Amino acid sequence: MAIKSFHPPQRILMGPGPSDVSPRVLEALSRPTIGHLDPVFVAMMDEMKELLKYAFQTENELTMPVSAPGSAGMETCFVNLVEPGDKVIVCQNGVFGGRMKENVERCGGVAVMVQDDWGRAVDPQKLEDALKANSDTKIVAFVHAETSTGALSDAQTLVALAHKYNCLVIVDAVTSLAGSPLKVDEWKIDAIYSGTQKCLSCTPGLSPVSFSSRALEKIKNRKSRVQSWFMDLNLVMSYWGGSTKRAYHHTAPINALYGLHEALVILQEEGLESSWVRHKSNHLALRAGLEAMGLKFVVPEAERLPQLNAISIPEGVDDAAVRSILLNDYQLEIGAGLGVMAGKVWRIGLMGHASNKNNILVCLGALDDVLGRVKAPIQHGVAVAAAKKLLAD
Repeated sequence: MAIKSFHPPQRILMGPGPSDVSPRVLEALSRPTIGHLDPVFVAMMDEMKELLKYAFQTENELTMPVSAPGSAGMETCFVNLVEPGDKVIVCQNGVFGGRMKENVERCGGVAVMVQDDWGRAVDPQKLEDALKANSDTKIVAFVHAETSTGALSDAQTLVALAHKYNCLVIVDAVTSLAGSPLKVDEWKIDAIYSGTQKCLSCTPGLSPVSFSSRALEKIKNRKSRVQSWFMDLNLVMSYWGGSTKRAYHHTAPINALYGLHEALVILQEEGLESSWVRHKSNHLALRAGLEAMGLKFVVPEAERLPQLNAISIPEGVDDAAVRSILLNDYQLEIGAGLGVMAGKVWRIGLMGHASNKNNILVCLGALDDVLGRVKAPIQHGVAVAAAKKLLAD
C-alpha cells in the first residue's frame, strides 16, 4: 500500500478547540528551522516571554510556553507546587476541575472538592466555607473558563479568598487567555496555564504558563524532588531564564514556537482589550441569532463565557447526526457535550481567528438548514437576520 501525502479538508472550526489558525501563523510555521540554542532563536525566546507577559498582564519573570499542550501546562503547575501530603482545595464545575483533582492525587496531595453544578460559575461562598473547614490547606485550584460548559468564574474574587487564608492559587485559563479579561498581576494569581489553540489562534501543542515570585519560593524550597523531570521548573528555568547563556534542557519545538510568536504579535497588533471586546460583541450577535431560533443557553448570562457557547439540544434531535451533517455539508465543526452534558448540549466556539462576522452568519445559516431537515422545533429563517442587526450596529 502506497500511502500518499496527507491533505486535510478546509474546515470552519467552531467547536471548543482547536480554533481556526490565522494564515499568518501557518506561514510562520513554514519558516526555516534553526537550532534551539542559536543566538537568533534565543532572542526570539526573549521576545516570546515579553509577548506572553502582555497576554497574561503580568511582570512575572517565569512566563513561558511549556513544550506540550495545555494539559501539560496544568501538570507543570501541579507537579511543581503540590508536594506529598499537601491539602489542595479544588473547585469543580465541569470536566477540567476533575482533571485538577487527578493531578493533585498523582502528586501525593489530598484533594478537597468544592462542587458546583455544571454550567454554573464557582460559588465563592462554597470556597470560603471549605477554607474555613480546612485550615491546613496549602493551595486552591479552579478553572477560570470551564471549556466543558461555557461557564466563566470570578477569578479575582476566588484568588482574594484563597490568599485571605494564606493559600497559593493555580488557575486554568486555557479558554480565557486573550478572549476574556484576565489580569494575572492585578488579581495576584500565583500559577496559571493556558493553551495556544483557543483564543490565540495558534496550533495546538504549546501551553503558556506564568508563576509569581510567591509560587517560585515554594518551588525552590520543596522538601521533595518534583516528580517529573521534564516539567521540573528548577531545571526548565535554566533554559527559559533571562540570560543569553542558556543550559540545554530539551529540544524546543522550534517551528511551533515561531507560530506562537506570530500569534502573539497579532494579538499585540489588535490590542488585548480590543480582543476581549471583539469576542464579547461577536458572542452577542451569535446569541441573538440562536435565541431568535428558539435555542436556549445552558449558562446564566452573568456567568457566560463569550467565546464558548453551550446551548441545549432541542427535544428529539439527534446530537451526532446534526454535527455530522454540519461537518459533511458545510465543513463546519461544532462541539459535543462532555461528561454529564454528553448528548444534551452543543458547544459553539467563537475563539481567536474564528471569532468573526462571517463565521457567525455561516454557523447560524447552517444550523437553521440542518435543524429544519431534522424537523427540530425551532423558528426558521430568523437567526441570520437577528445576528446581522447586531453586527451592523
